[in-house]
Amino acid sequence: METTSRVGAQAPAAEGGQQVPSARRTVGGYLLAPFPWYGLDEAFTGPRWLMQVGTSADGSVEHGSIGHGDEPTVRSESTEDKERFAVVVTVAANPVRRSADGTGMLEATSVSSAAWLAGVGLLSLTWPGQMDHTLRDDWLDQQTETAWVLADDLTGSDWSTLSLPVDGVPTPFHYRESEFGWVLAGSTQEGVHVGAYGRGMSAYGLGFSMIKDIAAYA
Repeated sequence: METTSRVGAQAPAAEGGQQVPSARRTVGGYLLAPFPWYGLDEAFTGPRWLMQVGTSADGSVEHGSIGHGDEPTVRSESTEDKERFAVVVTVAANPVRRSADGTGMLEATSVSSAAWLAGVGLLSLTWPGQMDHTLRDDWLDQQTETAWVLADDLTGSDWSTLSLPVDGVPTPFHYRESEFGWVLAGSTQEGVHVGAYGRGMSAYGLGFSMIKDIAAYA
């Protein structure tokens, strides 16, 4: 599958598996991106928070995530039932190209890239009940590989099509649900791919729009 570097694909975790509080994250990496960032549109009036950016082998920012709603923690399944959140992943639409230092080639990005990053993001915030740290690591490796396979087959039976507004324009998305939450991915007219994942918030009522001032999230 054509995709970005896997660097930064998962949310940073603190000791004990809990996600690092968003207050510790800065807007600096987002400001370095040569592409626009996307989030939920103005119909969503809840909290918004920065997560992390991902870079290519030469350090260029290629993707990043913005959170909406309750900031999730990697907890037990009982906690998952109470959390309502949606995370929007923006991925630069890049072709295969030579790295900035000229030492190699950078992989192309695609809608599958956004789907995989969204799938892995959801998994990183999931901790199946009655599972210890060692078993969860094995489970996460297995499920991450499954997410990779699913993202590489967006026309397969595991995905359905969902139309959602992007900058006010109805846009087709690939969509799937699992016991852990939902994942979707599509493209925009602004040269980026958009993925999203969440729990407790229905994907059917969401809309996306370009973020006018990412610095306002700092």
